[in-house]
Amino acid sequence: MSTAADVDSLLRMMPPPEDGGTVVDWPRMAESWGRPFPPDYQRFMEVYGAGVVQDFLVILRPEPKAPTTQFDGMLVETANAEDTWQDVYKAPELEGASPLLITWGVAASADLMCWDASSDDPDEWPILVFNRGEIQFDRYNCGMAAFLTGVLREDFPKCPLSDVTLWGRGEASFRKSRQ
Repeated sequence: MSTAADVDSLLRMMPPPEDGGTVVDWPRMAESWGRPFPPDYQRFMEVYGAGVVQDFLVILRPEPKAPTTQFDGMLVETANAEDTWQDVYKAPELEGASPLLITWGVAASADLMCWDASSDDPDEWPILVFNRGEIQFDRYNCGMAAFLTGVLREDFPKCPLSDVTLWGRGEASFRKSRQ
């Protein structure tokens, strides 16, 4: 479901920043979260780094799973997704599910993009999107890079996000975070 090669399709649609990616201690992240991150996300961080797509969708920097005093970032947004999961609608295939959520992206429209990290194999993690407009989580059986490509190409039956800023755009800009 997720491969590092999925980033290649995205490269044709969204040029990486000139200052390159973000250096990440992946063994430390895997130890902290109790599992490795998907290969497409690792490659995305290597090529693009943490940042924002079209000044709309923030791709979060991986951070160790530890107490934090930050008000944003992967840990805080994962906690937001876990809290949100309890109180919102779910697509029929998600009813009764108890996914292990890890948030990797947040849209300006307050949508959350997460992995269901329940599987020990990160290649198999589907994307769960909380669409704030519909107040619902939906499942997408693809990895993070394929999800982004699908949004830009309008490859899904409907826009997964509550805002159409990226939907069917074809190309996008990416700006790396200063962190």
